[in-house]
Amino acid sequence: MRKLVLVGISLLLIAGSLGAAEPPVSPNGIALFPEYMNWRVIAPSYREDKGHIRIITGNETAVQALRAGTLPLPDGCVLAKVAWKAEKNPAFPVATEPGAFVQVEFMVKNSEIYKKTGGWGFARFVGNELKPYGKDADFVAECFGCHTPVASNDYLFTKSVKTP
Repeated sequence: MRKLVLVGISLLLIAGSLGAAEPPVSPNGIALFPEYMNWRVIAPSYREDKGHIRIITGNETAVQALRAGTLPLPDGCVLAKVAWKAEKNPAFPVATEPGAFVQVEFMVKNSEIYKKTGGWGFARFVGNELKPYGKDADFVAECFGCHTPVASNDYLFTKSVKTP
């Protein structure tokens, strides 16, 4: 009986691992963090030029550091910026709400690996298929270029929003 239970458990583990797809990987080697929507929300944002409603989530290391006011953030912090097209609610036109999913972007803190970009690695995954953005790592220069004006805040536009 014990052998039968062990065989059953082994088959379940094998079946589970066969069904689990590997997460997509960006051109610079950063893999999608599939749990990003289970992370805590750090802050909302809105990007006028893109018409995107966004939320910024963070792994536990990032959330703790931001709440403590620690800058620069320590290695191991990961932030996700999740974007949807902004749409007016047809029943209440003064309300803007998320429409179609656009993309998720990640900032990964590793001061050794990403020394040239302020200690941050950048990745973007677009559309419902979460396809890695770009054919090469040139998009990193685009991301870092946008973040250089906030170098004094560890290249972060977002800070933890204090709530009562």
